[in-house]
Parts: sequence; structure tokens; C-alpha cells
Amino acid sequence: MANTKSAEKAARQAEKHRAANVALRSRMRTATRKVTTAITGGTKADAQASYRSAVSVIDSLVNKRVIHRNKAGRHKSRLAARIKAMP
Repeated sequence: MANTKSAEKAARQAEKHRAANVALRSRMRTATRKVTTAITGGTKADAQASYRSAVSVIDSLVNKRVIHRNKAGRHKSRLAARIKAMP
């Protein structure tokens, strides 16, 4: 429990930030899932199109410091490798 006014405000802000970050991470997971779905059941062109949109979402999370840049690079690299391996 917060003891001071400033601690109460910080707790309110932390809750707002947490809710926003949860939504942003959900957007990233959805974008990644769309690429995975396109890889398994679609054409290479579909997968590349969804990959480009996913990269945009992932990079925006890095800029907002929601995820670390190494994590973003790892996700992008693995998705790109899976697309490259498509027939």
C-alpha cells in the first residue's frame, strides 16, 4: 500500500502503463501468429506480406521500450528464416 501522495500517483501510473503494455504485447503476439499461420497454410507471398506488417509492430514496441531490441531481433530473425525455408 502506498504511504505518500507521490507513491499513490506512481502506483496509478504503473497500472496505466501495465495495461497499455499488455495491449501492445498482445498486438505483437497476434502479428507473429498471423505470420506463422501464413507460413503453415499460405503462399510465400502471403507470409512475406504478413511478415512486413509484423516487423513494423515489433519495431514500434522496441521504440516504446516495451520489449528489448535483442528480443525483437530474435523474433524477426526466426520468422524470416522460416519464410526463407518455405518452398
